[in-house]
Amino acid sequence: MRWEGNRESSNVEDMRSSGGGGGGFGLGTGTIGIGTIVIALIGGAVLGVNPLTLLGILTGGGGPAPQVQQQGPAPAPPANDPQAKFVSTVLADTEDVWTQLFQQGGATYHAPKLVLYRGSIRTGCGAGQAAMGPFYCPADSKVYIDLGFYETMKNKLGAPGDFAQAYVIAHEVGHHVQHELGITDQVDQQRARGSQAQANAMSVRLELQADCFAGVWGHHAQKARNILEQGDVEEAMNAAQKIGDDALQANSGRAVVPESFTHGSSAQRQRWFNTGLQTGSVKACDTFNARSL
Repeated sequence: MRWEGNRESSNVEDMRSSGGGGGGFGLGTGTIGIGTIVIALIGGAVLGVNPLTLLGILTGGGGPAPQVQQQGPAPAPPANDPQAKFVSTVLADTEDVWTQLFQQGGATYHAPKLVLYRGSIRTGCGAGQAAMGPFYCPADSKVYIDLGFYETMKNKLGAPGDFAQAYVIAHEVGHHVQHELGITDQVDQQRARGSQAQANAMSVRLELQADCFAGVWGHHAQKARNILEQGDVEEAMNAAQKIGDDALQANSGRAVVPESFTHGSSAQRQRWFNTGLQTGSVKACDTFNARSL
């Protein structure tokens, strides 16, 4: 992936040396079994919305997430940190693409912050943990990532490559785009009214749309800045395959249960990312009205 020398975003906050202000999940007074936590972590472990949302669904929780007051401005990452420079550059690229697309639609894009942390961190959605993988919190409009996740992608999931890493960021930014468009709130309302199976089905459509939006970013970034090198698309498609719900369940030694999917199968994730990548169309990413996923 050609990214060196491109603009870096100023919307990256480096909380890696702050200790994160971690702690418990902060989900109220109800008791949460370890099995429930494991299910939520598996369901939201890779490229998904905040697993705390899944915990809320699984435990019947509701209501708004607690807000966290930021204690002063967060520091920017050091200029000599190559991983942070990569993340900042990819985030800037998503800003350029979505700002332009929103302008074409007569709207204003409000770019998210991206927070680097280690281990655990307090967010507008509660306490986040590195074991959850990257996640987006709509309550504070921030993407959270522990960069150690990239080693997990490479060494444990078998999904190496810089464009695969960029896909992770673009997917989470895709969730921010959904929040900006009001899609997230609508889906949350529908999930709260439905059964567990219905909530899972809505989550799948939300995640697949975020995959598609990641592809839309890739399409326009390539068109504007020629970022793709040979093998890059294959890296992202491989990552999408490795983190499908069916692949994660099978690799963990569990039975594959489609009704429990919250992110979509490997084939679905590949299909919708590729749809966005090939078309560059936000309208083509309407997973909610698609007859077949």
